[in-house]
Amino acid sequence: MKKGILITLLTTTATTSLFANTQQTDSLRNIQIEELVVIASPKSNSSLRELPTATTQLTQLDMRTNQITSLKSLNALVPNIFIPDYGSKLTSAIYIRGIGSRINTPSVGLYVDNIPYLDKSAFDFNCSDIERIEVLRGPQSTLFGRNTMGGLIHVHTKSPFSYQGTDLTLKAGNYNSYDASLTHYCQVSDKFAFSAGGFFNYNGGFFENEALGQKADQGIAGGGRLHAIALPKDNLKLDWNVNYEYSDQGGYPYFYMGKANPEARPNDPRKDKIGSISYNDECNYRRNLLNAGFSVEHQSQHFILSAVTGYQNLNDRMFLDQDFTEVDIFNLEQKQRLNTLSEEIVFKAKPGKRWQWTTGAFGFYQWLHTNGPVTFKRKGIESLIENNANQNFPNSPMAPKMHLTVHNQSLVVGGKFDTPTLGAAIYHQSTINDLFVEGLSATVGLRLDYEKNTMRYNSTSNPIDFNFSMKMPSMGIDFDERMSAPSLIKGKLSNDYLQLLPKFSIQYKWDNSNLYATVSKGYRSGGYNIQMFSELAQTEFRRNIMQAIKDHPKLDIPGVGSIIDKMVDKMMPPASNVEATTIFKPEYSWNYEIGTHLTLCNHKLNMDLAVFYMDTRDQQVARFSENGLGRVTVNAGKSRSTGAEMSMQAAVTPAFSLQANYGFTHATFTKYMTNEKKGKEWNEIDYSGNFVPFVPQHTFNVGAQYLFRLSSRFWLDNIRINANYNGAANIYWTENNRNKEDFYGTLNGRVSFEKKDSSIALYIRNALNTDYTTFFFESMGNQFMQKGKPLQFGIEVRYNF
Repeated sequence: MKKGILITLLTTTATTSLFANTQQTDSLRNIQIEELVVIASPKSNSSLRELPTATTQLTQLDMRTNQITSLKSLNALVPNIFIPDYGSKLTSAIYIRGIGSRINTPSVGLYVDNIPYLDKSAFDFNCSDIERIEVLRGPQSTLFGRNTMGGLIHVHTKSPFSYQGTDLTLKAGNYNSYDASLTHYCQVSDKFAFSAGGFFNYNGGFFENEALGQKADQGIAGGGRLHAIALPKDNLKLDWNVNYEYSDQGGYPYFYMGKANPEARPNDPRKDKIGSISYNDECNYRRNLLNAGFSVEHQSQHFILSAVTGYQNLNDRMFLDQDFTEVDIFNLEQKQRLNTLSEEIVFKAKPGKRWQWTTGAFGFYQWLHTNGPVTFKRKGIESLIENNANQNFPNSPMAPKMHLTVHNQSLVVGGKFDTPTLGAAIYHQSTINDLFVEGLSATVGLRLDYEKNTMRYNSTSNPIDFNFSMKMPSMGIDFDERMSAPSLIKGKLSNDYLQLLPKFSIQYKWDNSNLYATVSKGYRSGGYNIQMFSELAQTEFRRNIMQAIKDHPKLDIPGVGSIIDKMVDKMMPPASNVEATTIFKPEYSWNYEIGTHLTLCNHKLNMDLAVFYMDTRDQQVARFSENGLGRVTVNAGKSRSTGAEMSMQAAVTPAFSLQANYGFTHATFTKYMTNEKKGKEWNEIDYSGNFVPFVPQHTFNVGAQYLFRLSSRFWLDNIRINANYNGAANIYWTENNRNKEDFYGTLNGRVSFEKKDSSIALYIRNALNTDYTTFFFESMGNQFMQKGKPLQFGIEVRYNF
């Protein structure tokens, strides 16, 4: 094999549950992992556990035994990571160490074969052809830039130089769940290899929508991947990777949980719906996702040059009953067309040098067009426009009697938004090994990151057709006229940001172990809340209604017209400030971490320990807007996150292994002032000291594996038994900390009957049928939640030929 292309993995990394004396074949042919031609990071020559940061790696075997089918399955398997499985594939919230994002810009980066996935809408994808997943916790911004302040997830697909043959996998389970994948790996020569495969899955759904009498969350997905690697010279590698995925799913199985205000609960007209899913418009999400990458690696005598080009195309549609009730209030149809082009050029030192350095430049351009019309139905018009206007009219014996009646049966508020983003960065990182003494190293890095965001918006609606009456008998006024008020919000905003992202670390290595201390800065980019335009449109409606009343010629009554004008002016809401309402600023943090990676007992015990402190400014928090018309991102001031992490893997005997991890995070706001509406009044609320929502205080995983090796007289080679218990505790769902999930855990198991590279496995998930909440929110005075998936079981057949 080409020496210039081989990447040597030096140690078994953090969450591998089998060690040297228990490692079994985990590929399509018998090959040691240090022989594999893998897609390694172009930015480092170190193995994962040699890096001065908290890390976790999951191999193929880990993924199978822990039943990982997407990134959302990583929940609790990695310390201090929380990925709530809710909504649809559009919603991919990832939280690490108190940093996370439900909407807009992510706080955890994702790379697949060194190609950045810059938009969270693409994070939830099928993992049928994955070789390993690496998770780096804490800011990785110096080498990876924007939106990696919480950490980085790096996914590597299988190399066709390492896996040969055709791999077929079939799965079937309860709730009408079916999966199939077929991939062929072929090494044509010692200079070229390729793989091609596809997958299909169907989910019959877990939760019933009572209003429609059907499953709320059923769906199908399918797609495929082409991968080719060419080695035209001893020092040159070319890598192509193209994958496409289509999904069409029901989503958002949100249970109604009653009124958010306890005082309103006794008179809740929907009491009989508490604990049920009941909305009258079908919610669904459809997505076409194409990702392509091309990388070149050239090894010269003194350095390695890598160039990675990435392209992503996403075309999706979301339909949402935004009130999540059987009442016709309003719904949203959102379509996105996204194209992203990225390029990264990296120079790095050759392995084995005392001075290890990396220098690179990165740039991307993202085109994003969003079309998101909101349709207000009759009940929505009455409650959100008509009633709001009438409540603002004066109510006293001396005041004129006023009343507004809207005649529209529906009102469509259009929303067309172009939000292109341009980014560029240059960076350098140097590590000096054997500094003063053997094993001591120091790392210094700096990145200059530039980003420019633009939003062109055009939000229009069909005119409001309304009647306005005003009676003032003492002055002889008896006015009742039909009028019309249009709404148009159109314009352009542009912002740019410049960030310096340093990193400092010191590390001491000995006997495949190390001790490190790291200080680093991370940031998450700012952006625009296009969801706020429905709310801005409501303000414009009220202003235009008041202006139409004020301008009506029949109210220009001598001696009275000026009084009416002043009265109308008092009731007219302030003009909308699009910039102040829609923009959210970048978030940034400083991270301080001390940790160790220990390899003990002759490689039979791996332990990773870390403690951290994160100071975050302008923290971005997702919440529903004041009137419940969608989720928005706001800057919450400051927060502080402290915690610790532990992971352990032990080969107790050649057949029996254990793994465990635990993460503790104490994340609280240190400065957060906001407004909260109680009745008709708005009050300033201080959330300082409250816990940051969606951040579990505790995450944990305990697992065990036993391998029965059978003698040659048996048809089977092995019987592998796996069991693990995953859980989390103390998850606050809102900034006011009124609701939380105290504790939950799920028991999972798998029994696999293996013959060479083929197997038949029986699996079970949530074996105790634990009832827990995976998502909770408040909207329009109501509370909603989504449950975790119930008990599941099934069979999996893997066959290689």
